[in-house]
Amino acid sequence: METLKYTVIKTELQYQEYCGQLEALVAQATPPSATQEEIDLLTLLIETWDHAHATLPEADPIELLRSLMAGRNLLAKDLVAALGLSKGAVSDMLNRRRGLSKEVIRRLASYFQVSQEAFNRPYELVVAVAPLPRNARVVHQGAKVTA
Repeated sequence: METLKYTVIKTELQYQEYCGQLEALVAQATPPSATQEEIDLLTLLIETWDHAHATLPEADPIELLRSLMAGRNLLAKDLVAALGLSKGAVSDMLNRRRGLSKEVIRRLASYFQVSQEAFNRPYELVVAVAPLPRNARVVHQGAKVTA
């Protein structure tokens, strides 16, 4: 019985070995068709391992969004069209004044090709303190009453 050159990846060491082999094959100037088949097979095996073992770190959704935007050289105005939101809404999300709705999470996950789980995590919002009107008086609540 003939042994297979490649098998389903079962260990981190095997994964690293296959990645190295794939890099070497891709580095060839013009791979023959048999080599292209090998490249396709290794790519499939590596992607399967990645999908099964990749876990997103407990990243803050806004930091993740900013990182994904930086990786694609996107600005806030580029998200306006992608998400179908106003400039103000996108700005509020990026500056933590507004949370991510379920629909926005779906659109972000689809746009950046990541799991919705990446954006569906708790994170801190900045709560703006409303200034008092000019004619308002501050009443001291902590005054002691003596009888």
